[in-house]
Amino acid sequence: MSQVEIVFNQLNERIEAFQTKEDLTYLDSFLNVLNLVLMDEETIGTLDAENAAFVEEIKAVQFDQEDKETIRKVIQFALLKSFKGAQQQQHTLTPDMVSFYMSYLIEKLFENKQDIRIFDPVVGSGNLLTGVLNQTRKHFVSYASEVDQTFIELALTSAELQKQTIEFFHQDSLKPLLLDPVDVVVSDLPVGYYPDDEVAANFDVAVKDEHTYAHHLLLEQSVKYVQPGGYVIALVPNHLFDSDQSKQLHMFIQKAAHVVALLQLPDDLFKSSKSAKSILVLQRKAENTEAPNEVLMAQLPRFKDYKATENMVLKMNAWFKNY
Repeated sequence: MSQVEIVFNQLNERIEAFQTKEDLTYLDSFLNVLNLVLMDEETIGTLDAENAAFVEEIKAVQFDQEDKETIRKVIQFALLKSFKGAQQQQHTLTPDMVSFYMSYLIEKLFENKQDIRIFDPVVGSGNLLTGVLNQTRKHFVSYASEVDQTFIELALTSAELQKQTIEFFHQDSLKPLLLDPVDVVVSDLPVGYYPDDEVAANFDVAVKDEHTYAHHLLLEQSVKYVQPGGYVIALVPNHLFDSDQSKQLHMFIQKAAHVVALLQLPDDLFKSSKSAKSILVLQRKAENTEAPNEVLMAQLPRFKDYKATENMVLKMNAWFKNY
């Protein structure tokens, strides 16, 4: 049994005990247990004997003895379990393969830059962003935004347990953010329609007579929040450029950004081929930037196929030498 499985089993026992004690959903119990793990001894000292003993039992899951990636994966397993019983089936976790390739891309795109400002406008539970931070050998100043109350609490707690410093905004990222332009945006864009036509009307990609796609709006917003010459690395639907609203998106990208790369993920990572996604890399245009001679395009192999993955990385390394 791996260390991740051992720690997850310890955590899961305590979540289920809390769930029984408080009669809450698994997800709410999970969030409460994580907060109790972080509770300091001074606060525990103010509790009655029964509750203090219960908290101490929960704190026996000693996250501080684990590395960051073990903690992230344990939290990921617990989230996956909570999603199975949740009514909101659209909640999914970004595959680990994505954070691996996004980390690789950041290392290559910022080869000569050590200090990087990074932003995730739709951070969810923080799984993608913390995966990228854990796997990239750079010094980050990190920002994230999330509109959902439960998920921003989870992201905040997860980051604290992983000892990652992230400044969070609890808001709709399509509304103005108090954020100076960053070097890179990373995100797993939610696919679907954005309901607020009044807000959408402020964007170049907006369409008339129907709701605009949220993932189109978020791509435009991401380009706006990177500084000139900066990058957007986003997980997008495979059909992004041939949808019924793609004309406006094409025009915006042509005006504002260079397409650097489009890496298609294996279909078996997703529930169906219709929901399959690719990693899109855009560079915001600046006076000293130009489009690559050839866009980096690839069909990424299954992550478990180590030889094919190694060959793919070698091919991408060769492309970056000429970028």
